[in-house]
Amino acid sequence: MDTPAISGQRHGHVLLLADPDEQVAHELAEHLSGHQVKVVFCSDGAEALLQVGLQSPDAVLVSAKLPLVPGARVVEVLRRRSATPVIIGVGPDDAEDAVEALTAGASACVARPYRPYEVLKMLGVASPATYDVDQTVASGPYSVNPATFEARVDGRLVQLPLREFKLLHLLVANAEKVVTRDQISAELWGGSAPKSNTIAVHIRRLRDRIGDNPHDPRIILTVRNVGYRFVPPTADLP
Repeated sequence: MDTPAISGQRHGHVLLLADPDEQVAHELAEHLSGHQVKVVFCSDGAEALLQVGLQSPDAVLVSAKLPLVPGARVVEVLRRRSATPVIIGVGPDDAEDAVEALTAGASACVARPYRPYEVLKMLGVASPATYDVDQTVASGPYSVNPATFEARVDGRLVQLPLREFKLLHLLVANAEKVVTRDQISAELWGGSAPKSNTIAVHIRRLRDRIGDNPHDPRIILTVRNVGYRFVPPTADLP
């Protein structure tokens, strides 16, 4: 069974994540990689028990519901072997599983889908200064909070991969203004030029996630040969 390390080489912290949803794992890993946290992914409880011995993680995050070996059982076995903190990921219908896992010795519970800032707090990792709460921006029904990695539309939480989150933050912070492709490249890739259509792909995905029709956009407008302009729904469209 393959157990890929989702982010690159070993960083300051190693988190073993046992979750049946690989996409959930990849999104969390993408967020945490900027905080020097390496995420090692396991898709079932049996593999998680094996990888704890191989990886020596700083903490283990286990979904309450796992194939082969359920989350509570993973907690119980790990607690007998080591003092490594074990956090249980709990969804809306996992209350009974959470109680069982806590009884088995889980250190804490965290909401699933995972909010990166909550996981970082559990790991004792501070958010970087560039994502201070003072940088929260809002325009129309859209708000972006870098301190908590939360993007909301009309108060509804929208799950975004890290680069799309940064892209939305940049656009909302400059609402009604043109954000050039060079600005986007600098913010999302540190100035390294991405492939020719990469920015367009991220814009298309972001439009779809925030309810802007990618085929007839009314919120994230394209300024040909220059960049993009964010126009909140309450503003007059050109």
